[in-house]
Amino acid sequence: MRIVSFFFYVFLFCFASSGAWSEYLVIKDENAFIAAVKDKTLKRPLIRLEVTEDGKITGRAAMLSVTGNWTWENSYFCRDLFWGSRNLGYNCQQVSRSGKKIRFTSDKGEGDFADFTVK
Repeated sequence: MRIVSFFFYVFLFCFASSGAWSEYLVIKDENAFIAAVKDKTLKRPLIRLEVTEDGKITGRAAMLSVTGNWTWENSYFCRDLFWGSRNLGYNCQQVSRSGKKIRFTSDKGEGDFADFTVK
């Protein structure tokens, strides 16, 4: 019984310290957002993006170019985005951060989200 308890606590410690339970904190300020992404690459499988402080979005996703523009409006990251020739449209997104992860949640925080590693 002690061995099972020992392994349970080891597993619990490793899982908790891995950041699996990390809380995402909402970024509401444009300057805080810029500080989080400036001179960094946002990465997730098959996607590499750069979001510059002058309002540009560039990168690649699934071997196609990604281009767009963004503004900061009422605590939201609002972007107009193209993936290859496909217009992904305009959307204002809630941005939150947990360590080296940044989350974009569409429709002002009410829609789907995508997590990126900031490097």
